[in-house]
Amino acid sequence: MKKANVCILQSDGTNCDNELFYAFKKAGGNPEFVHVNELRDKSKSLKDFDILALPGGFSYGDDIASGKILAIELISFLKEEIKKFRDRGGLIIGICNGFQTLVRTGLLPFGNLGKMDATLDSNDSGHFECRWIDLKSEKSKCVFLKEGHTGHFAVNHGEGKFFSTPEVIKKVEDENLVVFRYVDASGEPTQEYPQNPNGSLNAIAGVCDPTGRILGLMPHPEKFIDTTQYPNWRREKISEPHGAFIFKDMVDYVRRQK
Repeated sequence: MKKANVCILQSDGTNCDNELFYAFKKAGGNPEFVHVNELRDKSKSLKDFDILALPGGFSYGDDIASGKILAIELISFLKEEIKKFRDRGGLIIGICNGFQTLVRTGLLPFGNLGKMDATLDSNDSGHFECRWIDLKSEKSKCVFLKEGHTGHFAVNHGEGKFFSTPEVIKKVEDENLVVFRYVDASGEPTQEYPQNPNGSLNAIAGVCDPTGRILGLMPHPEKFIDTTQYPNWRREKISEPHGAFIFKDMVDYVRRQK
């Protein structure tokens, strides 16, 4: 069976690329590190990949705003290639800084490449959040994920508050673009800190675009791919690492399309 080819996009400041590579590799994918400059000079091309993955970190030092410079670079130099990749059915995932980048390109939430409809603002706490939280996946337009997953995920960010106008938030909700929400101990969406670590409106932790093929989320599923990566793995009975299903479902989706 042919494997799903995954482009792990690198730029100055990305630092979760190795974890993302490992996550896709363990899920049965065929990941490859590709620097953004390789796409710009055309020594690498997105046409050779099924999945484009934007890792977390601090691309270009998060100068101006988190993910902003990388977003400008993608829009300025790779807009047409990204459009072609999306239009032929490619999958895109952005985690943490990758999510910030996708929102600032306009790919999320509505696929308006070059136009921002939302933002990821500074955390309500006023400081960087590094903790474990609980997420729940919802019924959404995401074509490769199922609803009903609840689990532990790590967050590491200073600008993670999903924010926009009431009209945009309503449209996101009405079009079923919310894929993940922060939840409390009973599994209910919450605005309470620290279960909602940044104050995201409607407890939104991750969204997809209207095609359902582009996903962005602030928490890091790639940091819980092995059971022993979770601090309480000895105390809790964990049958499968909670972040693994995202990568497995993406790889399986690609296989079904081939």
